[in-house]
Amino acid sequence: MTFEDHYDVVIIGAGLAGLSLSRQLLLSSRKKLLLLDKRPTIPPPKQKVGESTVQLGAYYYSKVLEMEEHLLTDHYLKYNLRFYWKNAVRGNDQFENYSQVFVRNFSNIVCFQLDRNKFEAELLRLNCLHPNFAFVAPATKLQVTLAECGPHTLQLQTSSGDHRITADWVVDTSGRSKVLGRTLAHARPNPIHHGASFLWVEGLVDIEKLTELSNREMRVHHNRRAIGHSPLWLATNHFMGEGFWFWVIPLHGKTSLGIVYDNRIFRGERVAAPHNLIRWACEEFPLFARDLPRRKILDHGFFRDFSYDCAETISEFKWARSGEAGRFTDPLYSPGSDLISLHNTLITDAILTNDGKHLAAKCQLYEHLMRAFYEATVPAYAISYDALGDPESFNFKYTWELAVYFSFYVFPFINDLLTNSRFIPQYLARFARLGSINRNLQSFISDFFQWKKSQVAVQEAPCFRELMDTEPLRRAEQAFYCVGVTEEEAFRILDDHLRNLRELARYLVARITANVVKDESVLTNRRFVEAIDLKNLRFDPAQMRKDVGCCASERETYQWSFHPSGLSRPPSVGPTEASVATS
Repeated sequence: MTFEDHYDVVIIGAGLAGLSLSRQLLLSSRKKLLLLDKRPTIPPPKQKVGESTVQLGAYYYSKVLEMEEHLLTDHYLKYNLRFYWKNAVRGNDQFENYSQVFVRNFSNIVCFQLDRNKFEAELLRLNCLHPNFAFVAPATKLQVTLAECGPHTLQLQTSSGDHRITADWVVDTSGRSKVLGRTLAHARPNPIHHGASFLWVEGLVDIEKLTELSNREMRVHHNRRAIGHSPLWLATNHFMGEGFWFWVIPLHGKTSLGIVYDNRIFRGERVAAPHNLIRWACEEFPLFARDLPRRKILDHGFFRDFSYDCAETISEFKWARSGEAGRFTDPLYSPGSDLISLHNTLITDAILTNDGKHLAAKCQLYEHLMRAFYEATVPAYAISYDALGDPESFNFKYTWELAVYFSFYVFPFINDLLTNSRFIPQYLARFARLGSINRNLQSFISDFFQWKKSQVAVQEAPCFRELMDTEPLRRAEQAFYCVGVTEEEAFRILDDHLRNLRELARYLVARITANVVKDESVLTNRRFVEAIDLKNLRFDPAQMRKDVGCCASERETYQWSFHPSGLSRPPSVGPTEASVATS
């Protein structure tokens, strides 16, 4: 191709972040873009993680980038996130004996299992049809000279020789290559030290068929009372243990499998090689021995320590970073596309801001916002990852995290509020009120899990927990229907959700306390509930018993705004009440 001397925007890296940012800019502006990548084949055929989308990222890809038809045609609809645990008594070589935590109904915001190679290829195809888009690969020996005043300079080599170009904006979406990271030296320490090993196998791994039951027996099994009849293999299925989880994600013609683990708890060398990963999965979760050893392995990848932070991701001097070129926490709950969506939206708005003073103010605000999104999720991965090993502890953890996500992430994003400079400061002030509650609650749940391990309790039947049985979480999901709101309406809605979240946090503490002291009356003891200090939580069973004893004479009932049994009793899954698994 013939290079132009100057571009409005140069994007470095033709992965998911770079291709989607290019499309967002092409749809919303007349900017001239140049997309560069060092790889000769885009997308490369190898496996990429980040195949599962959740509401925010799925909304961005389908609605904002206008990719809905392609997603519905070439990718699987996703049946939520589902989680499974082994049973201490029953055999773990059959699917029906695993405990489950799930959301039974499909989300109002449609999510997808993303074959990233297909999706990135379609993004590239559509971008290349636009007259303002140029693409060069391979582009090697890239050197970027950032300028505080005036355009940035890029020098690179292609098959046609050496080139020098200038650009008003440079955006690094090069992933772990971190092209601007080498220039800026902005790396920061991160408390999350997790690794991952993953692979593709040929064909569909249908987890419901990992059983000795006949087809009819599977169809009419009494577990259906809890889990329903939707195809469970469409979910992002997580098989859980203390400090680790193993995913099963369907893609057309293949299945993605992988483990993510806390390096402090799990020794990653055990699963680094693909056949070792298969062997480990069959030993840890014996139901997979019915299937995986016969599968053809198509590709494999391994990260020893994947989480990282950086000092800055957007600058008034017209450079930015998106995707894994910036910050990344952990793939639990599939947040990768969410972060891309948030960052790309803020970066696009900054690029379209022409006034220098407005740009400086926006970049400062957007950097604060990006860091707030990142830091708010760190405790979920750095503090309470051990609680993944128990369905009850995880149920408490995930109910809280999902309620926060629905109300404080998805709601403002689908209302285009996160590029509203008047909205952001008051939004951040409300969001910050959740910070100490979140950190303290994550520690409280982790300590509860460790205490629970020391208790002698045998779960004879698998338990089935529908997350939406909890009223505060159902309320948070209703935020998906609050669209087209004004700023004032948005603040009222956020204040309502903030009250809902505080009540949920208070209820979780009371629920855990009731479990520890084995006294359900704690849940409605007004004196005890009102004394819960969410900013000063400490899990101490002896002190809990003492506190409950001091409130034993209380006769007034605490009035929750919902029925307080939502997290205490899973739905009946057997033919009789005696078969119900209780906490």
